[in-house]
Order: sequence, then structure tokens, then C-alpha cells
Amino acid sequence: MKIMLGKKPIDFRPTKIVCLAKNYMAHAAEMNSQVPKTPRIFLKPISSLICNNGAVILPAWSDRVEHEVELAVVIGKRCRNVSEKEAMSYVLGYSIMLDITARDIQAKAKDAGMPWTEAKAYDTFAPFGPRIIPAVEFDPSAAGICLKVNDKIRQEGNTREMVFKIPFIISHISHIMTLEEHDIIATGTPEGVGIIRSGDTLEAAIEGIGTLKNRVN
Repeated sequence: MKIMLGKKPIDFRPTKIVCLAKNYMAHAAEMNSQVPKTPRIFLKPISSLICNNGAVILPAWSDRVEHEVELAVVIGKRCRNVSEKEAMSYVLGYSIMLDITARDIQAKAKDAGMPWTEAKAYDTFAPFGPRIIPAVEFDPSAAGICLKVNDKIRQEGNTREMVFKIPFIISHISHIMTLEEHDIIATGTPEGVGIIRSGDTLEAAIEGIGTLKNRVN
């Protein structure tokens, strides 16, 4: 896909999307769970990625699809076994991602003690954009984050509320898997996740980045 990196269009070709679960205390609480002692990660496929103004397609067999707005970290070069101290030198920039989740499918899988990849992996379940802000132009440590559905605020928080901070997140993931150029790390969502329905308009905003807008089909 094409996307703007600052003022320059680039061919954006991530190999994977790595997501953090329960990286905001208030979100963990609303999900009736505790914050993990170490980052809990899962993957979304690249086929779930759509751009700004793209349509989220709801699977007919799910009755509860929900939104999760997240700060996205974009990796700039191959990264493996890096320290926290050097981790930020591997960041290309930052953007916004929606981790769309079929919550009923996820709940059934959890109850059965099974993986819940399906709940996160449908095509269109990772809206991303509207652009990538170069790392030198954005401070990820204290940025306001917000999601509106049909002009009504559903989620509102600040990246300062993250349990695990970005240098630690990058270092931790890089000791599990090699991160490639353009790979995306979605850093978790604040509280307020909720149901989306056909016809909804989603507007995800992060201070200093802009607004990612998507419709729901």
C-alpha cells in the first residue's frame, strides 16, 4: 500500500503486525483481567491491513465486533535482540491503528482454552494511517488518543498510561522474533472498547499524528 511518510509517499510493505494485549490498566480492568507482568503479544496478518477511508467488513457469523484504537510504531530497519537503550534507533515513525476484534469469537475461544487468532485476523480488521509521522517529529510518551463512533467519543486516553513503554516493547519483541523494515507494533488500547455496526463511521485520532477515518460495512 502507498502511504505518506512525512511529506514523502512510500511503498509500505510490512511483513507482520505485532499487537500488545492489555497494555493500559483501565482497559485490563474493563476486560475483567489483570495487567500481565510481561508483555502479552499476538499477531494480525497483513491481509487484515486497510488504509485511511477504507471499509471495515463485518463477518456475518459474529454478533459482537469491537473497536480498539492504538498507537502504532513502525520499524525502520531489521531489528533482532536489541537492548532498550538502542531500541528507539530502529523506529521509522508512528501512526494509528485500529485493532478490530470479533469479541464473541474471542470469548468462545478463551472459554475453550483455544487460541483466538480468528477473532483478530479477518480481512479489514487492521485499519492503519492516515500517514506515518517520522520518529524525529513525534513524542510517543504523552500523546492524547481518542476514538469517535458517529461523532461520539468512545475511547479517550493518553500514551503516558501505557504499562510497558515503547523501548521495552521493541526490545522484548526483538528477542522473540526478528522485526523487519515497516513491521507494525500496535501498543495496546485505552479503556472504552465497544461494539461497531454496519453504517458506523470510525474516527481514530492521536495528538500529533492526525485522524484515521474508516466506515463499517
